[in-house]
Amino acid sequence: MASKFEVFSDKAGKYRFRLKASNGQVVATGEAYDSKAGAKDGCEAVQRAAVGAEIVDADA
Repeated sequence: MASKFEVFSDKAGKYRFRLKASNGQVVATGEAYDSKAGAKDGCEAVQRAAVGAEIVDADA
């Protein structure tokens, strides 16, 4: 199984996304959105931002 974004509604009726690794483990979650379209846009924003993103040690 490849990694995937899942869009779902939470208990408050808001939409969220989670990124699951190929082993099914959740590796990232998104904020609450008012619409499913907003959550999908959030997934796409993460995809765009992650390409070539630098890893920075914030403790250094």
